[in-house]
Amino acid sequence: MTTTAEPAMTTPGVLSPQYRALTIGMVALITLVAFENLAVTTAMPTVAQALDGLYLYALAFGGPLAAGVVGMVVSGTWSDLRGPTRPLWHGTAWFLGGLVIAGLAPSMEVLVAGRIIQGFGSGLLTVALYVVVGQLYPAILRPRIFAAFATGWVVPSLVGPAIAGLIVEHTNWRIVFLAVPVLAIPAAFVMRPGLARGDRYDVRQGRLWDRRALWAIAAAVGVGALNYGGQQHGVLQIALLAVGLAAIVVFAPKLLPRGTFVFGRGLPSVIALRGLVAAAGFGAEVFLPLMLTRERGLSPAIAGLVLTVSALSWVLASWWRGRPNHRFGPSVFLQVGMVAIVLGIGIAVLTLDPDVPVVVGILGWSLTGFGMGTVFPTLSVLVLEYSERAEQGANSSALQLSDSLSTATVLAVGGSLFAAIEPRSPVTAYLVAFGVPAVLALLGVQAARRTTPSSR
Repeated sequence: MTTTAEPAMTTPGVLSPQYRALTIGMVALITLVAFENLAVTTAMPTVAQALDGLYLYALAFGGPLAAGVVGMVVSGTWSDLRGPTRPLWHGTAWFLGGLVIAGLAPSMEVLVAGRIIQGFGSGLLTVALYVVVGQLYPAILRPRIFAAFATGWVVPSLVGPAIAGLIVEHTNWRIVFLAVPVLAIPAAFVMRPGLARGDRYDVRQGRLWDRRALWAIAAAVGVGALNYGGQQHGVLQIALLAVGLAAIVVFAPKLLPRGTFVFGRGLPSVIALRGLVAAAGFGAEVFLPLMLTRERGLSPAIAGLVLTVSALSWVLASWWRGRPNHRFGPSVFLQVGMVAIVLGIGIAVLTLDPDVPVVVGILGWSLTGFGMGTVFPTLSVLVLEYSERAEQGANSSALQLSDSLSTATVLAVGGSLFAAIEPRSPVTAYLVAFGVPAVLALLGVQAARRTTPSSR
């Protein structure tokens, strides 16, 4: 008697026909949002000078960050009540509309208004994209799509500043704002057929602008105060930092899951770890080129090479993490990633010693990139795995809020401490600047151990 073997079941990939258009469109949008963030940073000095608006320079960055906090919360509530399609389309429209307003702005005041609108739209669409992944992609494909998202965020850091610099130098700064809508509109339409599957969503009763939205506005004021205060001096700086920290301390716990600040098992630790990894990685990264140029005499181009190597290791780690059938569970990946970040920061700061070759710092910082690339997609997968369908919006919003609030706080406080200490002792200033992120990364190792729910 012979038996016929049944054909093996194959899992479709993120670029298989039923997902291809949606995947390409979403990754394209993520890439354009990331590119715009980096390009504006490069172009803004020229913009502020051209519009005679240096006094609004800080607000041009703090405004979008603050508006993004509100957008994230509103998008999470909207996605849970009505599904992710509407907040995604609205977010795209607000984002592109803000870019057009900024690109055509006759004054710095109008440009800042456009940037705030853009930031609100960015908050809407990034949270909605997470919910789209949770509802339209099977669990086995989520690591791969989040690896693609990570690539979309990181690759612009390799080319974005250079492209923006060439545009500003050889053409017109307005193109930095106006070129993105030309590319984003086709990307949005590419997603449309795939998103149609998400329109079949059970509508739930509830208010879009509820208490959480009001708490988000208060937290956004705190983010804006921290961002603006970090660039001031004297009494004004202290007052703004105090107001910003108070707002975040009071309202962040209302926007994040209960137990986040004590590393409660499962989802609370996932949310906490996202804030710790972002604050540790980005909090140290901003000081690395400064240290290499001022203390080791490297040119800006060579110092930037360190960040390029880190970005490449981030992408490679994300794609490795997105591969199926790993032997180890998520908690192990998270702990390994956080340890890599601690080691990367520690090795990088060794280059303060002139006897340590700079290449040691470059290789060390690539460990930080590896850790970030391992941790970020893992947390994105877990937040959806631990969420009921009707909670994916709120929890995805909390994940990104933790990132934004923690990073804004550490950058403002760390920058202020560095500015206060550096004139007296540059070495001490750098040790503090890197030491705070290193401590946060060590806390992240502990949080990573508690990301598995107690029932598992």
